[in-house]
Amino acid sequence: MATTSLKLPDDLKERVRHAAQARGMSPHAFLLESVRLATIASEQRTDFISQAQSAREHAITNNEAYDAHEVHAYARARAHGQAAQAPKAGNWRG
Repeated sequence: MATTSLKLPDDLKERVRHAAQARGMSPHAFLLESVRLATIASEQRTDFISQAQSAREHAITNNEAYDAHEVHAYARARAHGQAAQAPKAGNWRG
């Protein structure tokens, strides 16, 4: 396992200590978990952006998109546990 040193401002170090203590963790474990979660979030954001760019390119290339009202109605129905028919892609350029 590699070793990394962090130089934290005194106020941040104290906040880390308090946060770790509140969670019943050592500051070291708290920082490891924080870095792990930040790394996962960064990877997920990168993947999300990549998927969004691919979807945009697909929509432009194929002239397909979904009506926002249909998508919202579908999402609301599903969120309330109701059966709903998924919206169909249509021509978005009129």
